[in-house]
Order: sequence, then C-alpha cells, then structure tokens
Amino acid sequence: MAYAIEAEPIEAIPETSAAERAVADLHAIGASTVNAERVRDSVPLWFHTFSLAPGVYTPGVARDHGYRVPALDAERFAGRSVLDVGAFDGFYSFLAAARGASRVVAVDNEQYVEWVQARFGVTLAGGAGFRAIAELMQSSVDYRLMDALDVRELGERFDVVLCFGILHRVTDPIALLRALADVLEPGGEVVLETYGSRLAANAPAIEVHEPGDVYSRDDFVYWGFSPGGLRRLGLIVGLDELEVVEELDVDGHPRILAVLRAAG
Repeated sequence: MAYAIEAEPIEAIPETSAAERAVADLHAIGASTVNAERVRDSVPLWFHTFSLAPGVYTPGVARDHGYRVPALDAERFAGRSVLDVGAFDGFYSFLAAARGASRVVAVDNEQYVEWVQARFGVTLAGGAGFRAIAELMQSSVDYRLMDALDVRELGERFDVVLCFGILHRVTDPIALLRALADVLEPGGEVVLETYGSRLAANAPAIEVHEPGDVYSRDDFVYWGFSPGGLRRLGLIVGLDELEVVEELDVDGHPRILAVLRAAG
C-alpha cells in the first residue's frame, strides 16, 4: 500500500468526529480512565478511533468508516479465522477478535509512516498504535510486518480476509486479489472496501485515475471499481461470487463495499 509523500504544507490533526466515535463504540475496550489516557497519549498520531474508556477516545484521523459496519456482524467472525491486510492501528482486527474469531492475523507493511510524516509532520513508529491497543487489551491478535502481496508466506489459510482501503492503491489489483484468494479456505470470503466508480454497475470495466485527481496530495489512488469490474477480477482469481453490500458516496467520492467468495 502506498501513500503520497510530496513536500507540501503539513495539515493539522483533525478533531475526532462523532461518526468515528460511533464506530469505535462497536468495540468499547472499557479500560480505566488512567490507563486509557496513558495509551491515548502514548501514540503521536492515531489513524483509527478507539473507545478506550467511557468518554476517552483516540483521536483517529480516518473519517466515516460507518459504511463498513454492515459487513462486520458477529456472525461473520464467530469461530472463524481472520486475516486483516493493511491493518494500520488494527481496529478491525481487534473487532474481529472481540466478535468471536478463533484466530486473527493483522498484516501491514507500515508504509503509512512516510504518509503520516509528509501529511501531518509527525514522526510515527510503525505499528505503534496497534501495539499500544494490544498491550492494553492483552490481545492475542497476531501482528506481522508484511506486504499484503506476500501473505502466502504466512503458511496458513483463513475463513475471512478483510481488505479495506487498499485495492485502489496497488499497481496490480489482480496480483493482490490472487494473493488473498490463495490464502482462503474453501468457501472463504474476502470482505472488500475500495474506491468505487461512476460507471454503470454492470460495466466490466475499471476507471483509471491520474495522480492527485481523486484526493489532493495523494498520488496513489489508481483505480475506481464498478461491481461489474470487481466481479470480473474475482473470476480471474477464482473468487466466483460477488455480493455488493453497499455502494455510496463519502464526501463526494464513490465507495463500494462487497464480499468476494471462493467456491466451497
């Protein structure tokens, strides 16, 4: 996963939004206020918003992930093994564990460290937020410093793979989907959220974006996917079924939430 690192004026870290707090409350950690404030203040920049204690949240910079909630029900995770690629601070990894997953592996190549430095002028150690939450919760979630394209090296298979906000940022989306398909159990599923498209839903096509024309100061949003395009990509890598959970606009940008399933 890549992030723009252009030398432009840094941004102020935004205030935590009510929408992100609502998502964070799906997994209220329930720490003491003292421990919650210590953990919150130990990380110089949070991507995800966590509900650490009543009224104590990490100030996550990610915005409006509420549209992912319909794909995060306990039935999806209970008793199943889960791989979360591009985990960053690991909110979805920890949520899967809290909702009954038998095993959770979180993977990130930590390239976001450069993005955080360039955009916010903050020096952030890779995996800092994840480690802070894991220690607070004494979590058994397994964290690996690894590129999503290399997940075969884990040497195991998973019932569910979470792939949020990554597919549109890789130069070879077929290679990424094939890597994820290769680590699925028979009948397993990839829960996918990515940049959408204004194309007709049944168009077997992908939009190609120029650097910076989607988000300012971000040269690494390459693609926009229609349901038809995702369906065709899935078939190429052996994910034979596509369920579109939702298509919507977020701050004027199309997003798509879908589930790609392998044959049983």
